[in-house]
Amino acid sequence: MPRKPDRPCSYPRCPELTDGQYCSWHRREEYKKYNRFKRDEFSKRFYSSPEWQRLRKKKLSQNPLCEHCEREGRVTPATVVDHIVPIKEGGAALDINNLQSLCRYHDDVKGLKDRGMV
Repeated sequence: MPRKPDRPCSYPRCPELTDGQYCSWHRREEYKKYNRFKRDEFSKRFYSSPEWQRLRKKKLSQNPLCEHCEREGRVTPATVVDHIVPIKEGGAALDINNLQSLCRYHDDVKGLKDRGMV
């Protein structure tokens, strides 16, 4: 299936083409800005903890492909480890059985569903 053509990065005056909103350089910058100014303190501490980093790495090594894409018969590398039941809703924070490996697309879709936007 053909892909959409790349488009210019959304960062002002950046000429790079990307398949997402920002080029790889500005994506990192925007993520840093989000973490610094918008993310709550609990999340900042938890997601930067060594325990989470080790568990995330272990999950991605066990399931390097997006679990949703696999169910749909596609092969897509996973880039995100997501809590099936969100921590804020009582999900186990460091239980590998409450984690799933996802691609960026399926993580975004799940995030919108969790927030009631889809």
